[in-house]
Amino acid sequence: MSYCLSFSTTGNPVDVIEHIERPLAPLHGHEVRVHMRYAPINPADINFIEGTYGRAAHPPAIPGHEGCGEVVEIGPLVTSLAVGDVVMPLISGGCWSQYMTAAELHFAKLPAGIDRVQASMLRINPVTAWHLLKNYTSLEEGSWVLQNAGNSGVGRALIQIAKSLGLKTASFVRRPELVEELTSLGADAVFLDTDEGLAQAKDFLSEHELRLAANAVGGDSAIRLMELLSAEGTMVTYGAMSRRSLKVPNKFLIFKNLHLQGLWITRWFEQASSLELAEVLEPLAKMVLHGEIVTAVDEIFPMTEHTRALKRAQEGGRRGKVIFDLA
Repeated sequence: MSYCLSFSTTGNPVDVIEHIERPLAPLHGHEVRVHMRYAPINPADINFIEGTYGRAAHPPAIPGHEGCGEVVEIGPLVTSLAVGDVVMPLISGGCWSQYMTAAELHFAKLPAGIDRVQASMLRINPVTAWHLLKNYTSLEEGSWVLQNAGNSGVGRALIQIAKSLGLKTASFVRRPELVEELTSLGADAVFLDTDEGLAQAKDFLSEHELRLAANAVGGDSAIRLMELLSAEGTMVTYGAMSRRSLKVPNKFLIFKNLHLQGLWITRWFEQASSLELAEVLEPLAKMVLHGEIVTAVDEIFPMTEHTRALKRAQEGGRRGKVIFDLA
């Protein structure tokens, strides 16, 4: 048997998530069984349970877009994994479970010595940050990258990955105390996400070409990024934390010819080849292994305390991710 967190109707996660027990399915040919260790609560998980995510939920369902565990059993035809391997699920959903059973191709092998908590947060935020930096415009060493929500999971990952790639980051945040915190993390410049902060950023960055901005907020915050971008610059939207529509002043299209694109990392995972997955996950896993990417953790909860965990995950002012201990 396997314990898991599940919901039979969409709604507020605090109200609809249940801790239940399910029988383990028998293993077939290329399938493996993974004992999941940790899984974070991401905004995508909250939206999925609410029924507001980009892909509709079909209850009953087990949430959890990412996690980490160890292989405990393999089918007779499995060749890429062995019992004891540390793995990360590649499928979008089902990670809030004590055991996961799926085809071997749906798991990525990770370095044996990797921190399990940190590995559980590798699939979404670091991979999103990697794509933002690598796939939208040409950036040379020393190039500046703009972003809002600098203290978010993706924002922090972007700061650390950019540093390893020789890029510089200018981040916007909502709270003054985050300026020093992100600077300590490796951010090159941090500004408050206000009109005053925009003025300071304009002055500080006036001599630099700004070709890329990562937008996770929308609304006025996104307009500030567009104000800073150089002509022909690109803004990539990967989130909408303000829940306000993205409004684009005409001048940014007419006079700057800005390029606006979107990134949904779930779609990339569904379409990526094995080679494409390896080209992204292998360097990121090594960075996590060596402490070059560290994701802040607020608190770890057992599955039985899911109500407390889900409440905490939706509160402001957290120090990092809320994690489920699935063991």
